[in-house]
Amino acid sequence: MKSICGSDCCEACPRKTDCGGCQETGGHPFGGVCVAAKCIQDSGFDAYQNLRQSLIREIQALGIPGLAVKDLYLLNGFYVNLAYPLPNGETVKLLTDQNIYFGNQVEIPGSNRCYGVVADEKYLLVSEYGPNGSDPEILCYQKR
Repeated sequence: MKSICGSDCCEACPRKTDCGGCQETGGHPFGGVCVAAKCIQDSGFDAYQNLRQSLIREIQALGIPGLAVKDLYLLNGFYVNLAYPLPNGETVKLLTDQNIYFGNQVEIPGSNRCYGVVADEKYLLVSEYGPNGSDPEILCYQKR
């Protein structure tokens, strides 16, 4: 079964039974919002492709050394919603677990850490973290 955006993410998802399916939920898997489905439903498939390419250009324009993103994938919020430490000792999650975002992970050359990029039509988040999301740090969180 294909999703609204035409990808095969529904078939590959290990949480498909929890999700309800992209088409079956009208683009609201897990009760949240899928950035791809929303864009396609609101403005069409070309707008969806343009959004992806625009985000890639924005990420490259940040000029973060070693961060080269060639594509963005649809990622479940519960996989990428890390708890970031704040200076006051508290932690904060900036995303919504139920939403589907554009994102990618890029290994940092010469390091055991990775860059994580997550975005939707409103925000762009770039972080750095260790194995399995350990010791995350926010590098950029900005409104688009």
